[in-house]
Amino acid sequence: MNPMRRSKPTRRPVRVLTTRWFSRKNPATGTRVLFVPVVLSLVFGLATSTVGTSASAQSAVLSDRKHDTRGQQIRPGESVHADVDLALVNVSVTDAHERPITSLERDSFRIFEDNIEQEVVNFSSEDVPVSIGVIFDLSGSMANKFSYAKKAAVQFFKTLNPDDEGFLIGFSTHADLLSPFTNNIEELQNRLLTMSPSGSTALLDGLYLGISEMRNARNAKRALLIISDGGDNHSRYSEDEIKRLVREADIQLYAIGIFESGYHRRMLTDLNGPSLLSQLTELTGGRVFTVRNPNELPEIATNIGTELHSQYILGYQPSNKTRDARWRKIAVKVHSLNGPQHLSVHAKKGYYAHTF
Repeated sequence: MNPMRRSKPTRRPVRVLTTRWFSRKNPATGTRVLFVPVVLSLVFGLATSTVGTSASAQSAVLSDRKHDTRGQQIRPGESVHADVDLALVNVSVTDAHERPITSLERDSFRIFEDNIEQEVVNFSSEDVPVSIGVIFDLSGSMANKFSYAKKAAVQFFKTLNPDDEGFLIGFSTHADLLSPFTNNIEELQNRLLTMSPSGSTALLDGLYLGISEMRNARNAKRALLIISDGGDNHSRYSEDEIKRLVREADIQLYAIGIFESGYHRRMLTDLNGPSLLSQLTELTGGRVFTVRNPNELPEIATNIGTELHSQYILGYQPSNKTRDARWRKIAVKVHSLNGPQHLSVHAKKGYYAHTF
């Protein structure tokens, strides 16, 4: 896949040459419903900053459903007219046991912007290539759980598909790019095995470096995974600066927080670790997985990789056309057409209006 390019908003016919990313076969009719996020990204400049945000886990039973029109169907080789504003939102849906739900259809979803319901015009549940970065804690406090954390990272890299790409960042007193983007997963795994823990914890600096490196990604879908045991005590960047950057970036953020139980004279920054990771991940539609037993790490890492490849993508044209650089809140609700069950939704919480 070629890197996404920016172009001025316009309204013109676009010939669809490839639609693999947003194609989905309709089993009822045998036809293929095709969507064109690649073309739309070219038109709207979604490559570097689309809807940089997230919406937290939520469950809803729908009653006053909005009856709107069906999503646009596009046949191979057909010319279509693309409107200038399209918000794309990655959505994960899990059941009460945190297992991904992958059988939902477009009519199962409702999406709201600033409490106003929007029409879902594009929908896909097809797995798409992902650009992924792992931000790994190399600080001295990781010493007694370092081997478990490395196994978790290795296991996560094993969930990547051939079309995915990944990079590796390590942080302790400073943050360093240990391996740039590559499709060679063995290279990432081998680089990981050579690391050892020492020093302080510059987590926020590591996250800043990860977001910066993501500018070199060739896939439109992007995610970062933090593996750490606590808060930050040595970064140049502040929490507010990183939160603003995370809001503006079109990147999903996941975290594995390795937190020890009991009191061990831990610093206040370490005690704030769970809260910090939770706030950062929820902004982007990701989430934090807390671990008390290091033996659980590889399984959790595998679950995160599976979730990233089991997401829905919803597209809507915002009813508010004003580009005033204000924060627009997004909420996604879902219900199962197969009957009542507890479902949790993880999606972006919003975006800045100037990012279109």
